[in-house]
Amino acid sequence: MRIFAYGTPRSVRSTCLNGQLVSGIAMAHTGFRKVTDMKIAVIGAGSVGGTLARGWAKKGHDVAFGVRSPSKHKGDIQAVSVADAAASAEIVVLATPWEAASDAIREAGSLAGKVLLDCTNPLKPDLSGLALSGDESGGEHVQRQASGAKVVKIFNTTGFDNMANPVYGNERVTMLYCGDHTDAKQRAAQLAADLGFDPVDAGSLSAARMLESFALLWIHLAIQQKMGRDFAFKVIRR
Repeated sequence: MRIFAYGTPRSVRSTCLNGQLVSGIAMAHTGFRKVTDMKIAVIGAGSVGGTLARGWAKKGHDVAFGVRSPSKHKGDIQAVSVADAAASAEIVVLATPWEAASDAIREAGSLAGKVLLDCTNPLKPDLSGLALSGDESGGEHVQRQASGAKVVKIFNTTGFDNMANPVYGNERVTMLYCGDHTDAKQRAAQLAADLGFDPVDAGSLSAARMLESFALLWIHLAIQQKMGRDFAFKVIRR
């Protein structure tokens, strides 16, 4: 297996990480077929959450934002409280900055039985490394806090620009994901494919440690190496 990076350097417009091919083309290449629309609550309406929500809404999913001040939200996608959004959704997407993740999970209430897509990265403020010490990943930390949820780590290894358009020429950007629940991972992979990504299963949730470190590499190349945001990684199979 070889991993290639595609892209053209451009000045970095933002340090925010994670924050259009027709769906049928993406499905043909991945083998994922959209069998049903999903009811999705996106917690966080920033660059990442906003990009993901708009992309899924265009594909016919029922999407709502969960935010602290719904009355201040502007846009075509409905915004309600975090608790109301989570309660009515089958898929909950955690797309807040890492420092806000714990509060967002508490505000969401019980997530038992729901699929929880963790898009966060536990980054240090200066982006020099991961904020968590020891062997626990951010994804595993989220799982401990969201008791009974089916956590999938996904949408954390690239910038939100690539979430808006994950296609370079004829190549679709790889979206790595991991989790401990097969059914939850299948839904996460379908949602990645709906956006045009090539989803690749990285294994159990313990692999989130590697995915979060992989995100650091993307940040390092984008910022320190001045590659800009218009590049991405692609798994090439022989």
